[in-house]
Amino acid sequence: MADLHEVPAVELRDLLRTGQVSAVEATSHFLARIEAKNKLLGAFVIVTAEDAMAAARAADELHARSQPEDLPLLHGMPLAFKDLTDVAGVVTTHGSAALEHRPAPTDAPLVSQFRTAGAISLGKTQVPEFGLTAYSENLIAPPSRNPFGISRSSGGSSGGSAAAVAAGLLPFAPGSDGGGSVRIPAAACGLVGLKPGRGAVSAEPSAGDPARLVVPGPLARTTADAALMLDAMIPGATYLRDVDSAPRPLRIGVTLDSPWSGTFPFAVEPEALAALAAGEKLLAQAGHVLDTAEIRYDNRYPDAFTTAWTAGVGAARISPAREALLAPLTRTFRRRAQQRSPAKLQEAMALLRTFEHDTIAQYAQWDLMLMPALAQTPRPVGWFTGTVHGDERWPSAHWPGDADGDYRKQCEFAPWSSMVNVCGLPAITLPVHWTGATPGAGLPMGIQLVGPRGSELLLLQLGRQLGF
Repeated sequence: MADLHEVPAVELRDLLRTGQVSAVEATSHFLARIEAKNKLLGAFVIVTAEDAMAAARAADELHARSQPEDLPLLHGMPLAFKDLTDVAGVVTTHGSAALEHRPAPTDAPLVSQFRTAGAISLGKTQVPEFGLTAYSENLIAPPSRNPFGISRSSGGSSGGSAAAVAAGLLPFAPGSDGGGSVRIPAAACGLVGLKPGRGAVSAEPSAGDPARLVVPGPLARTTADAALMLDAMIPGATYLRDVDSAPRPLRIGVTLDSPWSGTFPFAVEPEALAALAAGEKLLAQAGHVLDTAEIRYDNRYPDAFTTAWTAGVGAARISPAREALLAPLTRTFRRRAQQRSPAKLQEAMALLRTFEHDTIAQYAQWDLMLMPALAQTPRPVGWFTGTVHGDERWPSAHWPGDADGDYRKQCEFAPWSSMVNVCGLPAITLPVHWTGATPGAGLPMGIQLVGPRGSELLLLQLGRQLGF
């Protein structure tokens, strides 16, 4: 099937289960897409074609001796993992030249979960160094580019995965989100991106994530595809079964307020406002009531979040002799993290807990909160770092060292992301607007909807109701 990459993930899953498409056919098709498209996109950093084909043959053998209803949920479905996630026998680079790149001895729990669900990994996707940034560029592999504008970034830190899904190199992909890392690239690449609430998806505690900011979530072309992936992430869940049920009329608070405004005053671009207006129109047409919400955020938030967010890179095991190989932003924030006292980190953590309580109390006046997904259109590759990536010039041997300017640009680009992680709330991004004259032309722009704890299904149902 020449157009297999255009088939929604839910439909592809059904074709695989019924045997109308074999796992070998599906895997071969997507590997061919990667071979043809990835040199331009930079979505994949490692392609594990031999392992994938072996897994596909095993899946077809299982299909031959099983009834469709006995097959695992994602039988034969191709996907890939961020290059922050260990896959047994495959190098995890973490996007860093400062680490020794050795094959991982075992699968990460998320990978084991997807293998049990029957999925087939095609490789590892591009990330920023240690997943720290809102763009997927590093010093070891070509930058991940936006399929809708090759000169533009696909976002980060799940940028390679988002680019792969948007370009049809994968039917869908799991990402991880600690400060917007699913929602930012989803918005930049015209996808549905869901960040589940804290604790909704099982995740191992990490010393590098003391505030429990990071949660896995799906990157998909439709809410139904995202629901299918979420069912695989949460064994026994029935999001796909229930996603078509229309939600009741909702009271939705619309806001442009951000906890970053005081530290990094930013302007919301007209295209971001156009996306917000498009989202408001769709929601009103669906019978929901929208009203302006004024949210007051603690002005100490930026420093507290940055302290918690960078604690992990400060504790990372990196040889002193190799620290010079870190990107300027990573090196700067690692040094600052190591200079902070444990008391300073605990103070930041306490402030974030208070911020969480206060923010959730304000949000509780509405059923959901609505805001633009991003304040700016997808940025040019190299824009955050001050580096222009050309095909002949990559990789850049020396990125400019303006770490603070880089970080400020990121916070101005995505000012409504990180506070959702701090609050532990679910959120979804939907691609409601395009910068071109017709839908699907130009660059995608999205909205973000934030719900209370346990509202993952409601967010998916709402996205489905709006036509995504």
